[in-house]
Amino acid sequence: MTLLRSSAPARADLRQRRRHSTALTGISLGYFMVLLDMTVLSVAEPALASSLDTTMAGLQWATVGYTVAFAALLLSAGAAADRFGAERLFRAGIAVFTLASLLSAFAPGLWALVLLRAISGVAAALCVPASMAMIAQLYPEPAARARAVSAWAAISGAAVAAGPIAGGALVGAAGWRSIFLVNVPIGLAVLALTYGPAVTCPRGYRRIDWPAQLAAVAVLALVTDALIAAGSQAWAHAVWSSVGCGVSMLVFFGLERHSRAPVLNRALLRSSRVRAGLLAAAAVNFALTGALFVLPLLLQQQRHLNPLQTGLAFLPLTVPFAVNPPITGRIVARVGPRRPILAGLALLTAGGAALAGVVFADGGYQWLAVGLLMTGFGVSYALPALVAALVGAAPAGTAGAVGGLLNAVRQVGATLGVVVMGAAAAAGTGWALLISAAVCTIAWFVFAVARPADTTG
Repeated sequence: MTLLRSSAPARADLRQRRRHSTALTGISLGYFMVLLDMTVLSVAEPALASSLDTTMAGLQWATVGYTVAFAALLLSAGAAADRFGAERLFRAGIAVFTLASLLSAFAPGLWALVLLRAISGVAAALCVPASMAMIAQLYPEPAARARAVSAWAAISGAAVAAGPIAGGALVGAAGWRSIFLVNVPIGLAVLALTYGPAVTCPRGYRRIDWPAQLAAVAVLALVTDALIAAGSQAWAHAVWSSVGCGVSMLVFFGLERHSRAPVLNRALLRSSRVRAGLLAAAAVNFALTGALFVLPLLLQQQRHLNPLQTGLAFLPLTVPFAVNPPITGRIVARVGPRRPILAGLALLTAGGAALAGVVFADGGYQWLAVGLLMTGFGVSYALPALVAALVGAAPAGTAGAVGGLLNAVRQVGATLGVVVMGAAAAAGTGWALLISAAVCTIAWFVFAVARPADTTG
């Protein structure tokens, strides 16, 4: 009888671990889908441009329509997760994302596609900070949470590995519209895996300043529009968008100054280490997303690869996302996040410079692969360490807000990477890649000199 009594708690504990593991798998697949939607599109760019008869500016908007909405709304989506319950927002976001993806496959024209991509970005904003809060709730112990974040990063990072290949295969077999249909079965699986009471996050009483949030959306959308217009040499358009951006910025800061619930988390931004970490996160996504935007155009239009060959060519960049995060997680647990972040930024700098050199010299693929490999390892070292550092620094009850701020900054970096590197590619892809290396160099120096006393990890 004593043995039976002692085994009952063990069985209950095993069932709980299985429920947590199932929920973690669903949460990770949700982020997998969000990332897949970004990477799978990269290989489809030339086919999409040809089918919809669009310019470089239109192609940029098809990409950044998603990241602009994603980035701007992440600022309040984290607070919304803390207030309304992370699991509720996560499931709602996945449902909307799945439906928007289905409709994107049938978009009749460019601007309908851009609108649907923006809706997908709104849905993604609901999912990502909520997923971080759900992981924090599932695994409150720091060591267990670090392992869970590493698993989350590995599963979701596999989207970067799978995206270009899946995109190339789908575009080659069924056209660019098919790349959006892949999200539908994944979204349904996520809803099934996260259904039930395994994750129930507490609801808080945080205020959300929606006027300030909408002003933030306007600022990012207008600065993006101004940069895209300038890259297309549509100077009058660029000037009007810049004026609108300036007005929106004044409105935003005016609202923030008097807000009882500011969109930007001032307490977090007081730390020089946190500010440096956010800059590093933006630089990482600038380099990654910018490269994923300009290199497929180079490979398909100048080196005449088909979509599947282009996807396979990206393997040196994407495979480290699937295999390296668990290793980075163990390194972070042992030595803290500082050294992996600096190593990742150094590799991104070297990778961008190497890729630029290969493009300028018209070198062979083997040298291009070396630059892609350094870039892939750079991203997969830096990002898990940044996530662990900033989530670990979160005050109680603000995990969603911290996740929202980190991911908002990352998506701003992604947006600027597409816009700036896309514009620079008009002068040559090599110059675009040199800009990426320069941005990562600046981020490395800023993070290196940030005061150790403020360290988050």
